[in-house]
Amino acid sequence: MGKLWGFLGLQEEEELIERVRVDETDSEAEYNFADQRKNKGNVVGLPSTKPTKMVLSEPRSYEDTQEIADQLRLRRPVLVNLQRVRPDQGTRIVDFLSGTVYALNGGISKVGPNIFLCTPETVEIQGAITEMMDGDMDYKKTR
Repeated sequence: MGKLWGFLGLQEEEELIERVRVDETDSEAEYNFADQRKNKGNVVGLPSTKPTKMVLSEPRSYEDTQEIADQLRLRRPVLVNLQRVRPDQGTRIVDFLSGTVYALNGGISKVGPNIFLCTPETVEIQGAITEMMDGDMDYKKTR
């Protein structure tokens, strides 16, 4: 209604000046709020509702390593079984995957003989699996 009176020139001048001041302070408050929101560095991620897929990989040659690295880039953990490759190729594969998880801020952990768990940064590995030496521990002895 005030706009209509102002348009027709029937509104008092003091009321018009006061209304302009209120509008200016409102726009300044919106501007300051937007700046504060942009400068705030705290970003909290919401938990994902999609289940994380674990990829099991059994490479047969060094060339299969690229597929494992692609899965890590998609933020999927990969369990790598190197029992079907020659020891020299297994070493090359582990070296390549170590570089890949380092570049992605992930981790690599040995979970068994020739079996490695490669994880992206979104997956944390807790605990450790100790290697059993021949004769150190026997299942029958621990029962």
